[in-house]
Amino acid sequence: MLVLILDWFSCFTGAHSSTFSIVNKCSYTVWPGVLSGAGTPQISPTGFALQPGQSTSIPVPTSWSGRIWGRTLCTEDSSGKFSCLTGDCGSSTLECSGGAIPPATLAEFTLNGAGGMDFFDVSLVDGYNLPMMISPQGGTGVNCTSAGCAADLNGDCPMELKVVDGSEGVACKSACDAFGDPQYCCSGAYATPNTCKPSTYSQFFKTACPTAYSYAYDDGTSTFTCTGADYVITFCPSPSTSVKSSNPMAVDISSTGSQPTSSAFIGGAITTTLAVFWQLRHLF
Repeated sequence: MLVLILDWFSCFTGAHSSTFSIVNKCSYTVWPGVLSGAGTPQISPTGFALQPGQSTSIPVPTSWSGRIWGRTLCTEDSSGKFSCLTGDCGSSTLECSGGAIPPATLAEFTLNGAGGMDFFDVSLVDGYNLPMMISPQGGTGVNCTSAGCAADLNGDCPMELKVVDGSEGVACKSACDAFGDPQYCCSGAYATPNTCKPSTYSQFFKTACPTAYSYAYDDGTSTFTCTGADYVITFCPSPSTSVKSSNPMAVDISSTGSQPTSSAFIGGAITTTLAVFWQLRHLF
């Protein structure tokens, strides 16, 4: 009865319950992680494996907010401890109980937010570990379009930001993570849009991925909105082999419980809802 009441309420209010289709087009295994925002319904499972070419669909609760990312180079040791070289969530298990440890490419969502719109972006603010795109399906809106980072940045990452495994780059830190300087972290005296400006490091990310967040206040070309959409989240939308592509030492750990450019905002209403989204995405 409660489910029927909730379904009726969603229809009455116009709220749309979305489906996320998560696709791995990488030539290596990706272990997606999921973090739900505080006070929003939880998604299960919170971590699983996707082999190359594999996909899965997850129903998403109405008004959900949270993050999805890909973990790479994951192994399980003899004691059963699970860990990943990039994007690890620190849970020591396949499923996550917290967020990604930087650097990690993040897909961020606030569904049925201000004005009934979905807000989404792909963020490189916490660094980068693999290509990822968000593609809305069936939605409407002036800014309802694909967004993210299809480029492979690990090879060209500046040396001072590069995370390596042996001789191969496997992730790219943000300048904030690498140096801890307030001007890169948009903190302290640089904690406003007027004082925190793009750096040469954030420009490296922005040039390669113009529809992804490159630093904390990179809003105008990086946050997208739809109404009534489902979403396809694709790892390596252009097939990539850069992250230890053969990965011969990684243990194949299957999913438990899983089901196998730039665009400016237009008008005052969009400006207002963007401000609301900005507040929400900083709750994580």
